[in-house]
Amino acid sequence: MGKNLTRILLSRMGKAIKDFNMIEAGDRVAVGVSGGKDSYTLLYLLEEIRKKSPKKFEIIALNAHNGNRFYQSEKIASFAKMIGVPFYLEKTEIIDIVMKKLRPESYPCSFCARLRRAALYSAALNLNCNKLALGHHLDDAIETLLLNFFFQGNLKGMPPKLLAENGKIVTIRPLYYVPEGMIQEFSEKMSYPIIDCACVISCDKQGERKEMKKVVEEISKRYPKARRSALTALKNIEPRYLADSKLHDFEKERVSEKKYGG
Repeated sequence: MGKNLTRILLSRMGKAIKDFNMIEAGDRVAVGVSGGKDSYTLLYLLEEIRKKSPKKFEIIALNAHNGNRFYQSEKIASFAKMIGVPFYLEKTEIIDIVMKKLRPESYPCSFCARLRRAALYSAALNLNCNKLALGHHLDDAIETLLLNFFFQGNLKGMPPKLLAENGKIVTIRPLYYVPEGMIQEFSEKMSYPIIDCACVISCDKQGERKEMKKVVEEISKRYPKARRSALTALKNIEPRYLADSKLHDFEKERVSEKKYGG
């Protein structure tokens, strides 16, 4: 396996953790593992950091079983055991809920993702964890910003660290500085036991997010530094140059009498 790529990924994850104070001594971190390349990479790298960190903290691999009998959660459990991380399985009936309550205009994957997130939050609290680590990466953050900009009418992104509304748990995204391409390459080298959700509902149409992924890819091909620039933009908000009156007092934007009078 490419040691250089591993070092780069660990460096980027370590920097994100430090920049946003994601993990502190004594933390108990639930790591959401879905069985995809992103969450496997998150779990593996976070365990590597935990073993070498001067800050003592715990991690536990957490998977939300969607209730499908073909769902292969045992592969995730085996991987966690192989790298020495405790594993917990949260059993749910997500598939049945999606089948019964999905609205015709909605995308099943989006609805399912919200239900899985809620299950992870609940399980993490029951496991006495104060942090929940998710495998969202740089591309996810950029795509979310564009989705909200073009389809929701707001400038809202995917923060690297966020206290839940109930004030009981903090969501962290240690892969915030890592582009998806690096994770894909690392995943292939690691030969993760990738699983799918075994969903019985067709997810051929992934809606606007799929379109935004294409947009990010196309722009990055034309402008190789686009992702880096987008990351800088996410950390460099200038309210004065936007139009939100809650953040900027437009009443004060006037020339004083001394400048234009007499």
